[in-house]
Amino acid sequence: MVTKHLLPRQVLHMCKSTPTVKILSCSVICSDGVFAYHWTRFVVPPSESEVVPKLTEERVLDVLRRGIRQEGKRSMQPFTITDITASITDPRMAMNPRTQGCFFRLEADSTVRTFNSPGFPDKYPPQTHCQWQIRAPKDHAILVKFSIFYVEDNCATDFVFIYDSLSPDGSQAITQKCGQRPPTNPLEVISSNNIMLLILVADGEVQRPGFKANYSAIPITTAQTCGRVLTSLNGNISSPHYPSFYPPLVDCTWTINVPAGMNIRVKFTMFRLKEPQVNVRNCNKDYVEILGIKYCGERSMLALTSPSNTLMINFHSDKSYTDKGFMAVYSAYDPKNPCPGQYTCTTGMCIAKELQCDGWNDCGDMSDERKCQCEDDHFSCANGLCKPKYFVCDQVNDCGDNSDEQQCTCNKNQLRCGDGTCLPQTVSCDGKRDCADGSDEASCTVSAGICTAYTFSCKSGDCMNKLNAECDKVSDCTDGSDEEGCDCGERPYKHNRIVGGQNADVGEWPWQVSLHYMNNGHTCGASIISNKWLLSAAHCFASAEASYHEASSWLTYSGMQDQEKEDSNVQMREVKTIITHQDYNQMTQDNDIALLELKEPLVFSNTIHPVCLPASSHVFPAGMPCWVTGWGALREGVSRVLQKAEVKIINDTVCDEVTEGQVTSRMLCSGFLAGGVDACQGDSGGPLVCLSEANIWFQCGIVSWGEGCARRNKPGVYTRLTKFRDWIRKHSGV
Repeated sequence: MVTKHLLPRQVLHMCKSTPTVKILSCSVICSDGVFAYHWTRFVVPPSESEVVPKLTEERVLDVLRRGIRQEGKRSMQPFTITDITASITDPRMAMNPRTQGCFFRLEADSTVRTFNSPGFPDKYPPQTHCQWQIRAPKDHAILVKFSIFYVEDNCATDFVFIYDSLSPDGSQAITQKCGQRPPTNPLEVISSNNIMLLILVADGEVQRPGFKANYSAIPITTAQTCGRVLTSLNGNISSPHYPSFYPPLVDCTWTINVPAGMNIRVKFTMFRLKEPQVNVRNCNKDYVEILGIKYCGERSMLALTSPSNTLMINFHSDKSYTDKGFMAVYSAYDPKNPCPGQYTCTTGMCIAKELQCDGWNDCGDMSDERKCQCEDDHFSCANGLCKPKYFVCDQVNDCGDNSDEQQCTCNKNQLRCGDGTCLPQTVSCDGKRDCADGSDEASCTVSAGICTAYTFSCKSGDCMNKLNAECDKVSDCTDGSDEEGCDCGERPYKHNRIVGGQNADVGEWPWQVSLHYMNNGHTCGASIISNKWLLSAAHCFASAEASYHEASSWLTYSGMQDQEKEDSNVQMREVKTIITHQDYNQMTQDNDIALLELKEPLVFSNTIHPVCLPASSHVFPAGMPCWVTGWGALREGVSRVLQKAEVKIINDTVCDEVTEGQVTSRMLCSGFLAGGVDACQGDSGGPLVCLSEANIWFQCGIVSWGEGCARRNKPGVYTRLTKFRDWIRKHSGV
């Protein structure tokens, strides 16, 4: 179908010169359901650039509608136009199929067919702009599954955009993706009707393999084909086509009916309904509605109970942007005895009684922590919550009402250290460590050339008085040395957060290593710092048995997630040299650090990648959330699957207090943020890592000693890596 627009004289005049380009994608819908798509290119000369903001979708729509009405009066059309849409589009998205070489039309049916980006599996060419228009028979939708997806990790320059139309109309967008996705988190999208547009734009300097995808036609999902009445005492529900992206324009209703006298408990194990620039408090686009309340966004925990034996769950998706959706489990329970032998949360969840009033939000709504009588090692918040005493004055509002931080304020002429200590303001940036944690020297702006222990030293000898200057993607040193060796600390794969899950995903922690002693299997953890060097704890190799000190007794496994699973991506390496710190003290665990040199270098991949090492001046402030990973400490047994847990850095003064003076300046403490951790998530010799503002992972510590994570109110003690940066460089060159 061809549509004729009549543009105002001033708009036509704007098209006579050059620079600013504005593309509008339009679609015309006829009464018989036929769509016509087109785009219009407006080029505005510099001399009239002030009119660009006036060229809006609304004005163009008004012109189109008036033009179509006038055209209809002049000619007898055999059809009726019922709607017109228009949206401003990125110029790279609009392609003329007659002139663009990278344009494809695909026909989908029940047969699964394949297509891929140009140059796959090598690399797509620079300045790639490609379109795939996919059509399916009437009353069918289109399913596209990406078996491989590897695009440069910068959505501003390289991306795949998918639309629920044949025009790059933002109001019909399904999703925009870049980066690399692991096999455990594939990209799978579904249209709401029988058309789909897929666009690959690659303007960046770095080329990647691109993608390989399968496509086929499937029945359209409607309100009649999703949702149902459920009468079993327990079961599962999920968004349409989960774990694929749910389709646009879908409404589903599940009605759960259980026997009279019973109530219903629902717990979401995955909940991700995110859209760009959507207020998750309003949930006015995609949402799940239960008991009159709408839920959207990404939720770490969502558990609800019904007041009766009937519960209705509604799911709605609008016409633009979809996501992974949700998975939930439900069960019937007796409201008179909802959790036999356990504690009942107000959400209806059941937790072990010993988890009540322990300072951790196990229920998700804090109901297990209210109206508690705090134990001696806990702080009593003003709102009735109990929190570990080492959370007090750590500059983090743990209580929720800030009562754990209210008595920690210093006077106007005083400086507050990271541990809450107040000192005169004059001690700030004097080149001396006055605060126990050195926070008085952490972010100074002294003149260039004045170096302290808290400034970053460039190779040229200059000092950068900027907090954590290294590997922040900004070149601060004139010789660029603060950004050297920064090909580290990034996770090649994109991951979704799994609600409540402590199992690590494939490639989620690509620097994690499993150390096997003799034939005893996993014994300690380690981290990758280069292709030939690993970092671990000295106590892993301290034993009366001489074989523990011998490199030939150890094997290293990189890229491993499951200890019992055969995986071709795992790289096994023998150890050439073990270097333990010369001042390691087996009694106090001071200087608990070791380097392992490999006989053969590692080949970096999607699941094997080094972590960044912090400079000696790097600051990890108290309260900072970090992650510890491993298969379980020696005394706690070994987990089969790699585990993860979130922890917070604890200030040095409190760390010394709760460990009864056993920590040295070469150690640090961290405690758990995540509740419900049943097994020890830490791993002797394994890494404690923190994410920087530049989205780079730095290793903060090495799992060393303490009561660790199996006993949640006791912080773990870690080797402080900032104290050993020079030692690592001296012995490994890293």
